[in-house]
Amino acid sequence: MHIHYLQHVAFEGLGSIEAWARQKGHTLSATHLYQGEALPAVETADLLIIMGGPMNIYQEDAYPWLADEKRHIKKAISAGRRVLGICLGAQLIADVLGAKVYANHDKEIGWFPVETTEAASYSKLFSAFPRQLDVFHWHGDTFDIPTGAVHAARSAGCAHQAFVYDERVVGLQFHLETTPANAQQLIAHGGDELVAGRYIQSPQAMLADADRFDTINQAMQGLLDRLTDAA
Repeated sequence: MHIHYLQHVAFEGLGSIEAWARQKGHTLSATHLYQGEALPAVETADLLIIMGGPMNIYQEDAYPWLADEKRHIKKAISAGRRVLGICLGAQLIADVLGAKVYANHDKEIGWFPVETTEAASYSKLFSAFPRQLDVFHWHGDTFDIPTGAVHAARSAGCAHQAFVYDERVVGLQFHLETTPANAQQLIAHGGDELVAGRYIQSPQAMLADADRFDTINQAMQGLLDRLTDAA
């Protein structure tokens, strides 16, 4: 299987997804949008992964490539491709599927639990996902669940944490791919967001327990296995 991913900033790469893909024998390619790279034809990838980033989906004036990226994602979904969006990536998918994206009541930055919904148990992609899991967050915006999609997860700080569309398109507001090195990069580049808040942790708290990263990386591997096996 060939996997193509869209990267928005240098410090938010594939994380643990890269090791999983190599282990499974999948091939990888990327479009680094922040470097002005051109998007490929959607037919070249079996799975499209859209990474996170500090920008918002409605900042097309500041990031003109967002408009082309949205068209690319819509084409990939229409062409029947497998698609996974993480954080900003999930918001972009929600947007192209016609759902509203807007500022969440609280920013979530750090480790907070999400729980799957009853509806998620009927999705093959989420039926084996833990009922509750402490995951890594770094977001200020959220999305409405697109029409026709399954609302798959929620948290105390954000009602809409994940969705599944047509059993082949997944949006995750939270991060399962993050490694300790990825978290350190996010802290280094996003330190100005680490202010007092109900759902904002200190850098020390975020990095205190390395086992948490192993746990979410395993959850990502399981989700990716189900998403690619379905192909």
